[in-house]
Order: sequence, then structure tokens, then C-alpha cells
Amino acid sequence: MSDAEFVAFITEQHTVTVASNGRDGWAHLMPLWYVVRDGELWVWTYASSQKVRNLERDPRATLSIEAGEEYADLRGVMLRTEAVIERDSALVTALGIELYERHAGSDGLPVDQLESIAKQAPKRVAIRFAERARVSWDHRKLARS
Repeated sequence: MSDAEFVAFITEQHTVTVASNGRDGWAHLMPLWYVVRDGELWVWTYASSQKVRNLERDPRATLSIEAGEEYADLRGVMLRTEAVIERDSALVTALGIELYERHAGSDGLPVDQLESIAKQAPKRVAIRFAERARVSWDHRKLARS
């Protein structure tokens, strides 16, 4: 994928699978909703989660976003990243709101939803994934070859 195709693809998808490195050497895979900020993927999750503990120990993470059901329609990206964990409550709250607005499909959440996000934020972290390498594929282009 070109850079423009990459940005369009990650903007239209909603779920990223995050692979962190477990202490026992096994990959720990978890699907998460994300937002794109300045070309980087951001997620929020509970600070006590296994993925956060793994990323605190080793910030390397491999991300996968994919789409398509039939072989000829498969497309996706795999990103090698360095996770940056943010704990600032205002930043975490703002990210939570942005995530919910993106996935609810509208701007402006109801007050009760905003209160719920604000209540969760102290227990959560924001994670920014700084891209170090990228692999992408788009099988729809194979038919044109």
C-alpha cells in the first residue's frame, strides 16, 4: 500500500490486534479499538492489564489490522512499533472520549457516557504506538497484475 492507501485503510478500520511480549516468551494478542492521531495508532486500556504489564517490561509491540473475507479481497497492515504509555488523566480521558465518539459514529456523547469515561480514566492508560517498520498487503491489486 502507498502511504495514502495506508492512511485511508487504518482510518476506515476500527480494531487492531496488539501483540505484546509475555514474560514467558509467548506472544499476548488482544484486539482493541483505536484512533489515529498524526498517523499513529492510539488505544486505551486498563492500567493493570496483562498487555500493559508486558509493554512496561518490553515496549515492542506488533500490530495487525486486516480486512476482507475472500482471498482476492484480503488486505491489511502489520506494524512493528514501540509502545509509549501515557498516564496523564486528562490525556487518557480525552482519548477515551475520542474512541467512543469514533465508534459510536457521532460527535458529542450523552452526559452519562462522558461521566462513565471520566470515571474509568484513572484506572486506564493511553498507549501511543510509534511505528518502526510496516508491511502491508492488498490482494485486490493481484487481479490487476
